[in-house]
Amino acid sequence: MTLPEDGMLLRIFIGEADKHHGRPLYEAIVLKARELGLAGATVLRGVMGFGAHSRLHTTKVLRLSEDLPIVVELVDTEENLRRFLPWLDEVVEEGMVTLEKARVLRYRHGAK
Repeated sequence: MTLPEDGMLLRIFIGEADKHHGRPLYEAIVLKARELGLAGATVLRGVMGFGAHSRLHTTKVLRLSEDLPIVVELVDTEENLRRFLPWLDEVVEEGMVTLEKARVLRYRHGAK
């Protein structure tokens, strides 16, 4: 698969405790992206953050949180990511979704 230089970055900000049909929401998002043939996805676990409710989530020992911030990032063409958005709108009950331009410099598979 090749990606054009003018790609898009889709970021999904959710909580670690968010679920979809009993599984972590971030896992469901990545599996759906793979099923749809998107270029790739990465899940990042935050050490601290807050969202719309201004409730602080942190890994600090005295404030153990079981709902740490999660960011799922996907880079692909705008067309492919926009096809993904209706499903995403159904499953993300609380969080934030952003879409921005991304300049794709390299997208390679290691096998020759």
